Amino acid sequence: MAVNNMTKEQAYQLIAAIHAQATGTAVLTPTNLSDFISVAQSTLAAGYEKTLNAITQVLSRTIVAVRPYDEKFKGLEMTADQWGGIIRKLNFADTPAEADPSHATVNGAAVDQFVVKKPVILETRYVGSDVWMGSYTIYREQLKTAFENEGNFGAFMTGLMTHFLNERTQWFENLKRSLLANMIAAKYDIGGASVIHLLTEYNAATGITPALTATTVMQPANYGPFMKWAYARVSEVSRLMTERSQLFQQVITGYPIFRHTPMRDQRVYMAANFLEAMDARVLADTYHDNFLRYADVEGVSFWQSIDSPLSVSATPVYVDNTGAVKAAAANVAVSNVLGIIFDRDALGYNVYNEALETSPYNAKGQYYNIFSHADVQLQSDVTEKAAIFLLD
Repeated sequence: MAVNNMTKEQAYQLIAAIHAQATGTAVLTPTNLSDFISVAQSTLAAGYEKTLNAITQVLSRTIVAVRPYDEKFKGLEMTADQWGGIIRKLNFADTPAEADPSHATVNGAAVDQFVVKKPVILETRYVGSDVWMGSYTIYREQLKTAFENEGNFGAFMTGLMTHFLNERTQWFENLKRSLLANMIAAKYDIGGASVIHLLTEYNAATGITPALTATTVMQPANYGPFMKWAYARVSEVSRLMTERSQLFQQVITGYPIFRHTPMRDQRVYMAANFLEAMDARVLADTYHDNFLRYADVEGVSFWQSIDSPLSVSATPVYVDNTGAVKAAAANVAVSNVLGIIFDRDALGYNVYNEALETSPYNAKGQYYNIFSHADVQLQSDVTEKAAIFLLD
């Protein structure tokens, strides 16, 4: 759990693994996230030019096939201020109500108005960050043989830099994807009311026989009624999160912290096909004054692997009920993940110390290098409200 100390963890291997799964070049693979997520803790046919071996020397027309890529999961982004090595969160615990002595005064006795009652404050801290570097080599002379004129060369360079930016953007996006995967796996590992088994609850509530499975619920006769019920259940969880309670959050022993999450502060990430089914089958008549209108809602095409869109396989890290950082004892595999609702403070992603630098020109080799650097903090706090929805 190197990231949860004052060191910087090299994240390039994690980025490579997540990127391969996200882009479909590798299947869903158990991924150890415990070294990268910061959690709240209560302890401190023509010839090729010879340089790139990828571009034909001269063609009559060149199309630079690249376009800007829009990053997903914007709701996870925190401020871009340059943070230090430690981020502090102060939590306030409730204390019991007291008897009012003003109605029980007696002659000859005083009421002490200076009795000390200290507030119960839990301080948690996030420490550590993840770092990596991206780079490309730019050739000054050799690449000219691949283009007819300066315009073509300029278009190529613009395309290359756009691609560089897209690549970097997707790295950030997939780190945020890993943050969601960590919370899903952590909640599943902790268990309790934060894990909502929609199909099990639906079968129990309706008494339908035979009990529906993840396969039979998709049959036309079953899917419509289930979707309406599932929408109502998700809506209920959203409403319960607005109540000040300890529901849907990890409770640290000795610190009775009650939280509430207004709908405007809720982040709702749902499997895209599930959200689309809600839109088609339920919301046409009900999308007027409900949580999906006020919360930050986004459809997710896949949680971790594009080839296994509803699955998560990871070793999560989270804070246990003693306030200590805990990595799951083994890989946590979660299937049929339909969605997650969480407080805006439960998950956070921040990039700082960003830099795009170029090396001096190498006169002998006639090239220079471009380097991209960034420090990223991925914060996960299971003491904030969060619930996951499973189709099981």
